[in-house]
Amino acid sequence: MAVPKRKMSRSNTRSRRAQWKATPVATVACPQCKSAKLPHTACSVCGTYNGRQVIEV
Repeated sequence: MAVPKRKMSRSNTRSRRAQWKATPVATVACPQCKSAKLPHTACSVCGTYNGRQVIEV
């Protein structure tokens, strides 16, 4: 198992952790009502998916 030979300094640790970024959630416009929704899911506003009604809202 690999073990560090030297202690990593605070500045090196913090500069490495500075690259951990959250990516924004990807949304697409619903083709029926034009509201933002997650891709490959039914629209929560109008309840359509792939051009047909799948959820009663």
